[in-house]
Amino acid sequence: MEKETTITTKDEVFKAVEKNAVMFVRLWFTDILGQLKSFAIPPRELEGAFEEGMGFDGSSIKGFARIDESDMIAKPDPATFQIVPWRPQENAVARMFCDILQPDGSPYEGDPRYSTY
Repeated sequence: MEKETTITTKDEVFKAVEKNAVMFVRLWFTDILGQLKSFAIPPRELEGAFEEGMGFDGSSIKGFARIDESDMIAKPDPATFQIVPWRPQENAVARMFCDILQPDGSPYEGDPRYSTY
């Protein structure tokens, strides 16, 4: 059994995606009640996700935002990258947890990963 390599940087994510022929990366986050939410992106969108984050409609997530202030950004944390083990190895799927940001790039206070401590 091969020992898993710890991934901590976006460059290591890119190498793992290529090595494992990852077809999609699921970007995970939780709502304020702790329910897992996610959406998938193809590997070609990873660079933009790391640099700018991926926009989504926060009003569709319970407790996140009102309809008039619904733009939110999910920015993946490369240290949470993992190949999803219950999927077939061919056409692999990976996942990363995300920090949730406001459109101006500031942390969203309703993100359970956000801490003011």
